[in-house]
Amino acid sequence: MLNHTTPEQQRRLVTEMPGSRSAELDRRRLEAVAHAVTPTLPVFIESGGQGILVDVDGNHLIDFGSGIAVTNVGNAAPAVVRRVQEQAAKLTHTCFLLAPYESYVAVCEELNQATPGDFVKRTALFNSGAEAVENAVKFARSFTGRNAVVAFEHAFHGRTNLTMALTAKYDPYKSGFGPFAPEVYRAPLSYPYRDGQTDGVAAAERTIAYLDKQIGGPNVAALVIEPIQGEGGFIVPAEGFLPRLQQWCNEHGVVFVVDEIQAGFARTGKMFASEHFGIEPDLVVTAKGLAGGLPLSAVTGRAEIMDAPQKGGIGGTYAGNPLACEAALGVFETIRSEGLLDRAAWIGSVIRPQLEHLQETLGIVGDVRGIGAMQAIEFVDPVTQVPAPEHAAAVAQACHSAGVVVLVAGTYGNVIRLLPPLVIPEDLLREGLEVFTRAITERDALVGLTG
Repeated sequence: MLNHTTPEQQRRLVTEMPGSRSAELDRRRLEAVAHAVTPTLPVFIESGGQGILVDVDGNHLIDFGSGIAVTNVGNAAPAVVRRVQEQAAKLTHTCFLLAPYESYVAVCEELNQATPGDFVKRTALFNSGAEAVENAVKFARSFTGRNAVVAFEHAFHGRTNLTMALTAKYDPYKSGFGPFAPEVYRAPLSYPYRDGQTDGVAAAERTIAYLDKQIGGPNVAALVIEPIQGEGGFIVPAEGFLPRLQQWCNEHGVVFVVDEIQAGFARTGKMFASEHFGIEPDLVVTAKGLAGGLPLSAVTGRAEIMDAPQKGGIGGTYAGNPLACEAALGVFETIRSEGLLDRAAWIGSVIRPQLEHLQETLGIVGDVRGIGAMQAIEFVDPVTQVPAPEHAAAVAQACHSAGVVVLVAGTYGNVIRLLPPLVIPEDLLREGLEVFTRAITERDALVGLTG
């Protein structure tokens, strides 16, 4: 078996960013790769582990992105590597629809047990988050015999035709790619910082009034929502919003679909973010953190909904590949053995006070939000409170230049989200926060001088 060596857990820049090898690889990228596929960072990564990414020039970067909430258990987590290596030496593919294998069943059993809800469940496995969301809609339509699907403001659900229709942000995700799938309706979301509504039940009644007037509950197959929005900027709905929406769904026979793709797998201090809001979705969609970096996604939910489509109507050639399934079993093993639910809550307790202090003292910080190890900061014009994407871009650039990987998000491009691996060492976490804080403080000072 090959042995993975965890890189030294220390931020270290040995070249300018990018270094010569990354620059050469980027020249090759421009010649070989479609230009629409454009990386955020100008460096090429060759290894990683715990809280560090190492580029091809030997620079050690603090990872506050986790591959966009994928490597929650860390890059090349030992249990994931061990299981994948052992599986690769025995079997790489048969297609579960042709000749099944145990690991697919084992992952489904784990998800049936782990997802919220004390009812009989089934699971189906897929490759990507978008594919899983699209199949969740197929399950709902098959079960209800209805067509309409409700999505929300600021939502992101993927890049396939149907999931682009569900996704709210037009540029870059939808521009030039239409027409999109029909019978998708966009409803108001609870966004306390922007809508000023801290009563979640009242916010939900506003949404329900729209649904009743514009669509009609008996026409809706599924309501699809992220419990905490990901690409939309880590928007946490006001308390009571999600339970009231689920109540409306139950009253009208609408399948309540919760997209846990970015918020799931211990990221928020619970296995799934839904648990913070007291909701039990009919269907839960997962991906990203499920398999520690290998392509795997799932839909898990009520047996009667999951069993509604005709036999052979759901699946895919690579869906639930045996290597990815073993990786997922390694993720479940690591979450348990490393106590990552508690670890995620602790990470949030370290990050949140520092961000709130910035909000209290700096004009460009409009809002701080998130749960557990899923935290974000929204940048605004200090006078008008208008979204300020230029602040987010400048802070992100400063962090990248200093060797800290952060991610920009939000409908307005004015949010930076922090998603450190749950296994990041404490000293790296605090150092990365120091770099992040300094970048924000310097930007605020610059705005004060030039504004």
